[in-house]
Amino acid sequence: KELAIDSTFEFEKRRNRPVKYDRNLMGKTILAMQRVQAIKEKREERFFANRMKDAKKEQKAQARVEIEKGIELLAPAVANREEVMRNVVDKARERIASRKRNAGQKIVSGGGDNKADGID
Repeated sequence: KELAIDSTFEFEKRRNRPVKYDRNLMGKTILAMQRVQAIKEKREERFFANRMKDAKKEQKAQARVEIEKGIELLAPAVANREEVMRNVVDKARERIASRKRNAGQKIVSGGGDNKADGID
């Protein structure tokens, strides 16, 4: 509705004058039509963005209200997630420490005997 008054619609009006075919004029007309379409799309996007700017604030407010209503459902899940993350981090640290220990043992037990390693 609001975009009904737009200067790009003036280009779409039909002209009642017959024009002799001209290759250059036809090429320019097609380029102009593409340019007008691009302008129209940008204006529609800008219009939609302006309309939704206030709606985004409203959606965030509604989401906060919804979270506050159902906080008892979220609290156990958050606590469980934190516990799981702690376990994952602890296990990762243990793996890293064991790799370092194993790497240290390989270096110490490697010695200087190349024939035992299969290297000639």
